[in-house]
This record gives sequence, structure tokens and C-alpha cells, in this order.
Amino acid sequence: MNASVERVRDALAEMIKAALISDDETSLACRTAGRAKLAALAGDPPDPATLRMDGAWTLAVHDAEAPDLAPLEGQVNLTLPRACPFTLKEITAPGFDVDRAVDHIRKIASTG
Repeated sequence: MNASVERVRDALAEMIKAALISDDETSLACRTAGRAKLAALAGDPPDPATLRMDGAWTLAVHDAEAPDLAPLEGQVNLTLPRACPFTLKEITAPGFDVDRAVDHIRKIASTG
């Protein structure tokens, strides 16, 4: 896996965890971590040719489904789509709203 995919995966995973974790304090910590990772991506965006967003999304979902996190994930049933709901351009744009993105992930996870 290349560094671009890892960086995007890590940012997406934080937002997915924030959407799925029931505990407000832990969810907030994930949002904060996600914001930091997204800011780093925006400051040094990866070349779109070096990654596939759907692949990074799949890896992020896998990370968020880690067995040690399962007891904390009570917000929604985990039925996340296979396709990434965000583009690289969206997540690296100034003003990307992590809270809104987390809410969107919750909605798509609960509806499949």
C-alpha cells in the first residue's frame, strides 16, 4: 500500500469510527483526529493518480470494524456502501465539514 492510500484511509477511518461509536467523548476524539488528518491531507494533498478512493474507503471500513472497537459501535448497523461517499477533492477542500461528513456516514450506514 502506498503512503497516499494510507493517509486517506486513516482520515476516512476516523470519520467512520466517529459515526459508529456511541460514546460521545470517544466519537469527539475520533472527529478531532479526523480533522487533524484531513488538515494534513489538505496541506499536502496526494496525487489523485496515486490512489483509488474506493480502495481507501474499503480499507478504512475494515479498520473501523476492528474487533476491539465493536463494543463501542452502537450508533448504527454497519452496512456501509462499497463506494466512498467522498472524493479526494471534497475531503481536501477548505471548509470540509467533518461533523456533516460524520452525519452523512451515519445516514448511509443505517440505510445501506
